[in-house]
Amino acid sequence: MTSQPQRSPVDKFTFGLWTVGWQARDPFGDATRAPIDPVEIVTRLAELGAYGVTFHDDDLIPFGSDDKARAGHIARFKQALERTGMKVPMATTNLFTHPVFKDGAFTSNDREVRRFALRKVMRNLDLAAELGAQTYVFWGGREGSEYDVAKDVRVALDRFREGLDTLTNYCRERSYKIRFALEPKPNEPRGDILLPTIGHALAFIDTLEHSEMVGLNPEVGHEQMAGLNFVHGIAQALWHGKLFHIDLNGQRGIKYDQDLVFGHGDLASAFFLVDLLETSGYDGPRHFDYKPSRTEDLAGVWASAAANMRMYRLLRDRAAKFRQDPEVQAAMKDSKLAELGQPTLGKGESLADLLRDKSAYETFDADKVAQRGCGFVRLNQLAMEHLLGAR
Repeated sequence: MTSQPQRSPVDKFTFGLWTVGWQARDPFGDATRAPIDPVEIVTRLAELGAYGVTFHDDDLIPFGSDDKARAGHIARFKQALERTGMKVPMATTNLFTHPVFKDGAFTSNDREVRRFALRKVMRNLDLAAELGAQTYVFWGGREGSEYDVAKDVRVALDRFREGLDTLTNYCRERSYKIRFALEPKPNEPRGDILLPTIGHALAFIDTLEHSEMVGLNPEVGHEQMAGLNFVHGIAQALWHGKLFHIDLNGQRGIKYDQDLVFGHGDLASAFFLVDLLETSGYDGPRHFDYKPSRTEDLAGVWASAAANMRMYRLLRDRAAKFRQDPEVQAAMKDSKLAELGQPTLGKGESLADLLRDKSAYETFDADKVAQRGCGFVRLNQLAMEHLLGAR
């Protein structure tokens, strides 16, 4: 594999400690790799050209650590960040690993668990603010159920909303410049997870007390494992102004969450996703939430991290050339892409004007217009040729 260029703030490529640090333990097999010290992760990612690193509280500070041990872990991490120049754009809380969260955190039927979850998040929010994080992600992996009789979802959503309202107010009281980002997923580890898709999460956000502080952190695999179009989902999140963060990885079809290297799943979707991100004005991190395959040794871990960044750069280059191609531009014109941007009603046109326009209905020849081709296949073929480097 070719060497990576030096770290560039323009790229904003970030990785979670839990990604490269995954020991490759799964429901059917023990770990195939030893733990990696967070300081080593920061150092190696910086050497590969990453911009920043993200973390769950328990990734950095083992669950149950006393105050002295916690301070020691934080101090070492800060030193590594200062030495390498790595940033911490995002942080999150582990509300899913410990057995206490077996029935959820914010939506657990057990009120004591809900209160513990809020305090756990508050403590890590303090650290996130101290490290300069601008986004705080909430993946409700245990907020759900296996049995419909086990939880009144309406009441659970009340508690979910209460939890987020409490935490946004916590940030406001302390003047933390942090926005929240919900991460949807339909299932796994719970049989059914609350807020399973981008659409569900957008509807939920509208009910929050400080909805302006809450957006989305969609993940490629989470939408694709439900058979949904991730590019469409991101477009809608952008349309709502709610794409606060994004998790990039690879997924092949409707199955378990694979967390492959970005682009190693649905390559065509990855191409159009990069094209959308690069032309939409999104300026947040390109965060790789993947897992180095269980088959890989430590060298393979760092090779896979580098592969994520290289895949994004390759797709970005291909997408830019696609947009610049005169033949593509002509094909887009023939397919009336620009016309879609024109309002259906003319400037200043009233409903009465529309009703008076006989060409809009009375003299409109639907059969004749139906004979027009859209040219979408040709346009898509041009995209695929650019993706393959054939143009």
